[in-house]
Amino acid sequence: MGPLSTLSACTSKIYQMHEWKDRKAIKKSMCHLMAALFLKRLTLQTVKSENSCIRCFGKHIVQKTAPTQLSPIASAPRLSFLIHAKAFSTAEDTQNEGKKKKKNKTAFSNIGRKISQRIIHLFDEKGNDLGNMHRANVIRLMDERHLRLVERNTSTEPAEYQLMTGLQIFQEQQRLREMEKASPKTGPTVRKELILSSNIGQHDLDTKTKQIQQWIKKKHLVQITIKKGKNVDVSENEMEEIFHQILQTMPGIATFSSKPQAVRGKALMCVLRALSKNEEKAYRETQETQERDTLNKDHGNDKESNVLHQ
Repeated sequence: MGPLSTLSACTSKIYQMHEWKDRKAIKKSMCHLMAALFLKRLTLQTVKSENSCIRCFGKHIVQKTAPTQLSPIASAPRLSFLIHAKAFSTAEDTQNEGKKKKKNKTAFSNIGRKISQRIIHLFDEKGNDLGNMHRANVIRLMDERHLRLVERNTSTEPAEYQLMTGLQIFQEQQRLREMEKASPKTGPTVRKELILSSNIGQHDLDTKTKQIQQWIKKKHLVQITIKKGKNVDVSENEMEEIFHQILQTMPGIATFSSKPQAVRGKALMCVLRALSKNEEKAYRETQETQERDTLNKDHGNDKESNVLHQ
């Protein structure tokens, strides 16, 4: 039985009981009436919400299936957008691949059978020129001699390649690593500044000297300024002696980049730097020479003393 039929039945029943003047029955019927009205209202809200959900779901389905039903002209803009996005992604991938190839080219290694050129200029493992050769013949020669192929100069036309043994490749890689380590790494020079007083204590001077040594080991320039202390009568020679005292703690490591000179009337300033590789080598040779001369001199004195005793 539906809500409307229940409502009409309850209404007619109320009229009948009103005539009988049965208060309890009237109250009971009124409760039935209120329940029927509430049930009707709930039913209408449920139906309304279901219709709304069906409309939303239907709209969602239409939006999803719409591109397949559109004409080719209507779908063209979206297709061009997808093509543009794909092109951008491909360019980015190409750049990444180019970087990887560039890194691989800098490394000296066996390229195997991956010869991109059809004709190449070939050298054998002894450096002999074999002339231009087809890559198929190069691969056959590699298999016959059990050799590996490395790039020699790809900027020429045709590109130059060389056959090498595994030991030769290893030795060449070692040589390139040593050259890379020996080559100086140029970079911005860092300048450190330090201001000292002419009446600095020995303990404080030792502490500052250790800091200077750390900077020199890192190849920094160290600018040292010594100012005259208050109420202290110090000559420039005494202040300059402090610079030499600092430098003497770093033999064969540091030297003057600029020698001590007066600045602002009451101060001296100098700049220390690390020795270059050639200067370090010359210093070691000088030290070795002095040691040999000292040993020879001592040995000569021993001979003279032995002769006198005889």
